[in-house]
Amino acid sequence: MSAQEQNDASNVFLTGFMGSGKTTFGAKLARSLKWAFVDLDQYIEKKEKITVSSIFENFGEAAFRKIEQTCLNELLVKEKKAVIALGGGTICFENNLENIKASGCLIFIDTPAITLAQRLEKSKIKRPLIKDKKGEELIKFINDKLAERSIFYEQADIRISGINLTPHSLEHALSEYWK
Repeated sequence: MSAQEQNDASNVFLTGFMGSGKTTFGAKLARSLKWAFVDLDQYIEKKEKITVSSIFENFGEAAFRKIEQTCLNELLVKEKKAVIALGGGTICFENNLENIKASGCLIFIDTPAITLAQRLEKSKIKRPLIKDKKGEELIKFINDKLAERSIFYEQADIRISGINLTPHSLEHALSEYWK
């Protein structure tokens, strides 16, 4: 990406289902661009001084989504030239999708349900929406959520495969988008 493109660019947002690599590749992309990196869930936990899992368990998903929207709006105001890893459902609520797209480039990391299930079953991170699901039940849950969220994911500026994803492929997709 040229210096002019970087100067004109706003934020880059990564969306996709949990386990798609938003945080891992977001951090690598940010380093490569020499931009800040923010993981929205980590931002929420730091600000609220409680884990996302605890918010879900103690207050429910609706309360979490309200907190998530407030924190997202804070980031949209204060972050410029940042790569922001969103929660998998962030763009599906309120006017988050419109606000995100008005603030930069939205990249959807498109990953098959079977791959997501394999990654999530190996993950040490406890995810509130799937904590009690395994095997076929987990794959069905992921497929159902992907179908439910597809109308939102399809509105991303860039769609990139989560299979064999690399920071270079993300950078290349961005440079093509910014041409």
